[in-house]
Amino acid sequence: MAAIEIISEKPANPTAIGFTEKMETYHSPAEAMKLMRYFKTGEGEYGEGDIFMGVRMGQIFALAKAYINMPLEEIEKLLDSPIHEIRTGALSIIDKQARSKKTTLDQRKLLYELYLRKHDRINNWDLVDICAPHVVGGYLYLSGAPRDVLYKLALSEVIWERRTAIVATGYFIKKGDIEDTFRIAELLLGDKHDLIHKATGWMLRSAGQVHRGQLQKFLDQYAATMPRTLLRYAIEHFDKPLRSHYMGLKRAG
Repeated sequence: MAAIEIISEKPANPTAIGFTEKMETYHSPAEAMKLMRYFKTGEGEYGEGDIFMGVRMGQIFALAKAYINMPLEEIEKLLDSPIHEIRTGALSIIDKQARSKKTTLDQRKLLYELYLRKHDRINNWDLVDICAPHVVGGYLYLSGAPRDVLYKLALSEVIWERRTAIVATGYFIKKGDIEDTFRIAELLLGDKHDLIHKATGWMLRSAGQVHRGQLQKFLDQYAATMPRTLLRYAIEHFDKPLRSHYMGLKRAG
C-alpha cells in the first residue's frame, strides 16, 4: 500500500483551482472503483450517479489542512464540483475552520449558512458526518441561535437533511446537552432508511454516555417498536444481559 503524502506547506493563495489540481495528482482508477462500490453509486442505491476520482480520505484531509485558509467563495466552488472527493475536501476545510479557536462567531455563522445553502451538494452520509457537528451544531450551541432548523431538517423528505438534523446534535452531546438528541431521535423513529437508523442509534448511544438513565428511559418507551438497527446501535455499550433485555422487548398486542 502506497504511503499517504503528508502536505505541510500552505499555499499563499488557496484557491479552488489549486486544490483541485493537487487532488487530481492523487487519483487512482482502482481506488475510484472501490469507493463507488462502498458509497453505493449503483442504480437505485442511495449514492446513485455520484462520481469518484479515487483519492484516499487521508490524502483529502491532509490537503484540506494545508488549504484551511481558503476563502468561503472558493470553498463554495469546490462544493459545486460533481466529484465526491472534491466536495469532501470542501467540507473538511469548513470543518477545520469551524474547529479553529481563531474562528469568530460571525465567521462560524457564515460557515453554517454555507452548509445549509449548499445542502444539495452534501449528498452522502460521509459528507454530512464530516462537519455537521461542528459547523451546524457548533454554531447553534455557541451562538444560542434557535434550534428550530434541526427539527425542520428532521422532517425533510431528503435523507441527508434528516441525517444532518441528528448528527449535528453530536456537538451538543459533547457539551452535556442531550435534550435535542432525544427529541429529534423521537421524530426519526419511524424513518424507513437504515442510514438514519444508524445515525440516530449512534447519537442515542453517545447521549447515553452522558446520562445512561435518560437513554434507558427512552428505550423503555420505544425499544419494542423502534427499528432493530437503530436499537442495536443505541445499546452497543450496554452489557450483554441489558442488550438482550431490550432486543427481546416486543410490541404490545
